[in-house]
Amino acid sequence: MTATARAEAARQPVLEMRHISKTFGAIRALQDVSLTVHPGELHALMGENGAGKSTLMKVLSGAYRPDAGGEILIDGVPVVTGNPIKARAHGIAVIYQELSLAPNLTVAQNIFLGNEPRRFGVVDRDQCNRRATEIITRLGVSFSARASVSSLSLGERQLVEIARALSTNARIIVMDEPTTSLTSRETDRLFEVIATLKSQGIAIIYISHRMEEVYQLADRVSVLRDSGYVGTLERADLNASRLVSMMVGRDLSAFYKKDHRPPDEKRAVALSVRGMSDGKLLRDCSFDLHKGEVLALAGLVGSGRTELARLIFGADRHMAGTLELDGRPVTIGSPREALDAGIAYLTEDRKELGLFLDMSISDNISMGVLARDARAGGFRDFMAAERRAAKSVSDLSIRTGSVQANAGSLSGGNQQKVLLARLLETEPRVLILDEPTRGVDVGAKSEIYRLIDNLANRGIAILMISSELPEVIGVADRVLVMRDGAIAGEVAASEGEPLSQEKIMELATGAAKG
Repeated sequence: MTATARAEAARQPVLEMRHISKTFGAIRALQDVSLTVHPGELHALMGENGAGKSTLMKVLSGAYRPDAGGEILIDGVPVVTGNPIKARAHGIAVIYQELSLAPNLTVAQNIFLGNEPRRFGVVDRDQCNRRATEIITRLGVSFSARASVSSLSLGERQLVEIARALSTNARIIVMDEPTTSLTSRETDRLFEVIATLKSQGIAIIYISHRMEEVYQLADRVSVLRDSGYVGTLERADLNASRLVSMMVGRDLSAFYKKDHRPPDEKRAVALSVRGMSDGKLLRDCSFDLHKGEVLALAGLVGSGRTELARLIFGADRHMAGTLELDGRPVTIGSPREALDAGIAYLTEDRKELGLFLDMSISDNISMGVLARDARAGGFRDFMAAERRAAKSVSDLSIRTGSVQANAGSLSGGNQQKVLLARLLETEPRVLILDEPTRGVDVGAKSEIYRLIDNLANRGIAILMISSELPEVIGVADRVLVMRDGAIAGEVAASEGEPLSQEKIMELATGAAKG
């Protein structure tokens, strides 16, 4: 194919979704949404949770049928996906946030699961392994087609899902929050694979709440809000203010919230940390956190931010160092002792280490204060727990039909607010927030920022860990920057000048030493 022919093919959309609407009873999940995607393009799809992104992709994948009047075109030809099998036949593959691999099977068996090559009516394992090897070689991965999926990292399993999509000759691949559980190195590897797929003419629809990923990867971005289509931005037009305004219907200036009074030298110290070390990564970490202050811990992945937070909370054992709360020495050897002392910790992994997803919202919120509900004879006062949960749902604007609904049924932002509600019930004096808006849509982020600001106004001392520099600058009063297990320096706002993103990065990377 000549360069002119390739350019002409790229101009022809591989996918057109026209006037897609979808209703469930009286609920309108999509209203007249259109989307166009070209070969070799990464098209990001953004919007708050509930905006309609997942519903639109389920229509594309054949899980839902659109209402009358909507149509899907592949290479300009109208098609009816009808069900996931027909969608795959049309070259459409979806990689969901929760991977659907069988860990007890090999890479090759997972790639061709349900679509195994056969010879004389029997699964041809040699051909299966050979074809799987060809596909993963195409992706440039290092693991074997005969390796057990259980032996792979999360990032490698993500690549197996992509290989499965390629085994069906997918031309359109939907990736739903693909980096949520990946390390920085795994994320970089995924981005390399995405670049390879694009170079091969495969179109990618990329759903993510992480704006920095969208800026790095997207050729175009389409935004949904309130079940409808808002607009599409070309790469050259991408900027945070415009994207946020499209997603939430208000300007970026109203996004972050910092109305609490910044602390000064006279403000009482709530938490004093001196010489904290773990004998491995962390060494001699010292700082003061004032009442009513939002102090951020910034730094690159692996710098020791979470490790320091876990030492303070007693989740990990410290080899050296002391703590003072409100000027009094305390010894904390476990999370229970930390909670009793008035220190609460929001984990960065709410699903694995925070919430009980199969339990109710009410039970999750009350989990840290069960003793309050104890009644004579060893019975529990369930009505008291339900009243407590109902108040938290109202105060934190948790969107749910009932406090008896399972926590796992909520969106990421509402799950995070349930976990925050549980911590606030312990009435902490110091609140440690580790990546408080990870995996949360932009609207819920704004609500969490307002909650942090309100807590600071109530005098609660907040230590916040975040990998998002705009979030750090928008929310924090001061920033401690960590590098290689130590506190490399402090960045504070000067008179009339906001926190400096450049100074934070200089300290985080070591450039400031020069």
